[in-house]
Amino acid sequence: MISTFRTAALCCCRRAGQGYKPNSLRNIQLRPFRRNQGTIAAEVGSTSATVTAVPNAATNRIVGRWLVGCSGLVIGAVVLGGVTRLTESGLSMVDWHLVREMKPPQTQEEWEAEFSKYQQFPEFKILNHDMTLPEFKFIFYMEWGHRMWGRLVGLSFILPALYFWRKGYFTRSLKGKVIGLCGFVFFQGLLGWYMVKSGLEEKPESHDIPRVSQYRLSAHLGSALLLYCASLWTGLTLLQSPQKIVETKNLMLLRRFAKGTGVLVFITALSGAFVAGLDAGLVYNSFPKMGERWIPDDLLAFSPTLKNFFENPTTVQFDHRILAISTLAAITGLYMFSRKVILPKRAKVAISLLTAMAYGQVALGITTLLLYVPTPIAATHQSGSLALLSLAVWVLAELRKVPK
Repeated sequence: MISTFRTAALCCCRRAGQGYKPNSLRNIQLRPFRRNQGTIAAEVGSTSATVTAVPNAATNRIVGRWLVGCSGLVIGAVVLGGVTRLTESGLSMVDWHLVREMKPPQTQEEWEAEFSKYQQFPEFKILNHDMTLPEFKFIFYMEWGHRMWGRLVGLSFILPALYFWRKGYFTRSLKGKVIGLCGFVFFQGLLGWYMVKSGLEEKPESHDIPRVSQYRLSAHLGSALLLYCASLWTGLTLLQSPQKIVETKNLMLLRRFAKGTGVLVFITALSGAFVAGLDAGLVYNSFPKMGERWIPDDLLAFSPTLKNFFENPTTVQFDHRILAISTLAAITGLYMFSRKVILPKRAKVAISLLTAMAYGQVALGITTLLLYVPTPIAATHQSGSLALLSLAVWVLAELRKVPK
């Protein structure tokens, strides 16, 4: 039977014009397996080639949107903190607990106990000794809302950061930046309570109304502005690739000019913390002169002289005026100089908006001063400083160099 099968196979091979080989049957059985092996290897190779490496442009956009969104929450915290300061609500909560204070008083007994704690501190004894419980509830909720918003900012930074880290969305350099931002959020919360404590201390030698230290207030605001600028800058650089601009001498000068202007905008905004901390907006409510003079008599009334720049309301307001006018002049000069440089449309729009906002911000500041610091206009003026700072950061992001 075997010989018959071999004879039939030999005939078939001869008809096909092929010689018979003893292992031909085995070869016929193995060839499909070898072809399948090659096919599987090719499929695995093509599949691995289609897997996108992380991080990439798509993940950078996701992280960029997250950081820009977090910077928006920081803006909300700064604005709410400014309104809390303007309504004199910042000293209504006399203790600090990370979790326990998240739930405000609910019953009448709880509200009375909270109000009783507030009555033991200088602000009630000196300034609000005739305050009622409903009035206390208003200032309490203002401060409580500010603190809760701060916790929201912290969670918005930390929780997505943990998720993105686990997913591998961060480059090595970006990991360091994210750790710094999250650590700065925690530091900002501690600094806020350190600031509030300065307004709760008994000061028998002082006859002034209780208020937080202007030094701690400026440190609290300054750290918030740094956190905002850092998160906004990092987000923008991830979302927008640098535009190719022809490198010229004028462009290099424009970049330096823009950096200096950005620093000036930051310092001017920070000087506003000293104005708020000393209620310096309530002295010399005239413009352009301060009273009847260009330079008031009590400009350097304190001794030593350096003390005037941080503790004399007249000097603090004078400095803020000078900084504001200097910032406006610098931004105007930046706009005029940018006309000499060939820039992409987006960069031109950013510089134009920065210039328009600068004039609007100065107008708001003058209006706030002349009307004796009404809360709505003063809050708008404080928000305007953030808008101006945001546009300055945008201009710098548009003018940055293309990495080689």
